[in-house]
Amino acid sequence: MREELKVLVKAQYPLIYLVTPEEERAEQAISVIAQAERPQRRMYVWTVTHGLVEYGQPRHVAHNSTMSPEVAIQAANREKDPAIFVFKDLPPFYSPQVIRCLRDVIANFKGTLKTIVLMSPVQQIPVELEKDIVVLDFPLPSIAELDEVLSEQLPHSNNRLTAEIREKLLKAALGLTRDETEKVYQKAKVTAGQLTESEVSIILSEKKQLIRRNGILEFIDVDETLESVGGLEELKHWLRQRSYAFTERARAYGLPQPKGMLILGVPGCGKSLIAKTTSLLWGLPLLRLDMGRVYDGSTVGRSEANLRAALRTAESISPAILFIDEMDKAFAGGAGSADSDGGTSSRIFGSFLTWMQDKSSPVFVMATANRVERLPGEFLRKGRFDEIFFVDLPTHAEREDIFKIHLSKRRHEIDRFDVEQLANVCDGFSGAEIEQAIIAAMYEAFAQDREFTQLDIIAASRATIPLSKTMTEQVTALREWARQRARPAAASVAEYQRLEF
Repeated sequence: MREELKVLVKAQYPLIYLVTPEEERAEQAISVIAQAERPQRRMYVWTVTHGLVEYGQPRHVAHNSTMSPEVAIQAANREKDPAIFVFKDLPPFYSPQVIRCLRDVIANFKGTLKTIVLMSPVQQIPVELEKDIVVLDFPLPSIAELDEVLSEQLPHSNNRLTAEIREKLLKAALGLTRDETEKVYQKAKVTAGQLTESEVSIILSEKKQLIRRNGILEFIDVDETLESVGGLEELKHWLRQRSYAFTERARAYGLPQPKGMLILGVPGCGKSLIAKTTSLLWGLPLLRLDMGRVYDGSTVGRSEANLRAALRTAESISPAILFIDEMDKAFAGGAGSADSDGGTSSRIFGSFLTWMQDKSSPVFVMATANRVERLPGEFLRKGRFDEIFFVDLPTHAEREDIFKIHLSKRRHEIDRFDVEQLANVCDGFSGAEIEQAIIAAMYEAFAQDREFTQLDIIAASRATIPLSKTMTEQVTALREWARQRARPAAASVAEYQRLEF
């Protein structure tokens, strides 16, 4: 990005929009570009609190005469020497007068060595300027920049880091701004007195809190392994094969980085649980993208900016897993939303599709869906996902596994339960419904102040009408669709289809 900004300045682009929350770091980068130009350019910074001040002057200096954005832009227009003018947080002051001043600047700056850079954490461009402005996203710090921050912290620490510990501390801070990185390293030192490998957990913990403040991406803590999922052996085998897919050894072997997978299926059959346990299996952070929080109607363009910021953050801390639960609800109708929301959903849908197709960063998209007919056809095209799996209702053997898993979580000794009989009674039940039958049986026994038994589970099961019966038509339609278009997650079904083929 810095190289592109340098090229734009050298090519005499009059108006550039830099999207970043890191003002100080971005200012330093622009200053380096200004000083490297021949002839050297002066640099000015405008804020509504200080007016137009030359970069490097004390921050307490205020130029009251240029606090008005119109006056400041006109002052930049009158400047004779080569210069770069950085205007911070200008969008709230857009008015017909300000927009007219900017358009005058665009016309007058052509062919000169003067450039205006609008700097803001939110991208907001008036329609009148769309054809004349270039938008750049200022990236989060790289490993090399984070290494500088770590080196600054080490002289005050009483330990020497090995190359391995240093790498872990740097990777733990990926995705944070420079200021946030300084804070988490300082917190780790205050907590333990020095920076060591054990402080990686402190950095990650603080990193989760910092990312959660954004409100769109959410760190998901995972404490269950893949063995917590009953059945689905074909899907588990596929995931285990890719346990080391993001390592340098895989790149040296010539393997491409996995893009993602879509898990379709009946509600309550373990789709979300598979996504969460994959994080522990692969040793990658799990980030949940809440599409409901992406949409923000308060400001035009805010929703699109939210999505870009979330995807940029996910890329910055990659390799990582980006989890989108119930994608059919998040993007239903996204391809034709002009009448309902002015096309916001359509633009977000298109941006996400483009990112999925073009992304080069190791972000594995793991999405789940219940209603395949609601998904736009573009999602199902080859190349978006590495594989589409269908999770059906559990087979008899899988129901036995599910009973063993849930009973073992609640009681150490489960030999007194006949899981084969329970699996027979719960024919047509999903994994979630089996768990709820056990919980209902425990409540019944707890109310009577006794231990729950086999008969309690059977009674609770027979009192339950499973989703497979209440929504028979929907489940049947989903199975028919998946039979020829998706890979079965259950090993027995996959083997049968292979033999049939």
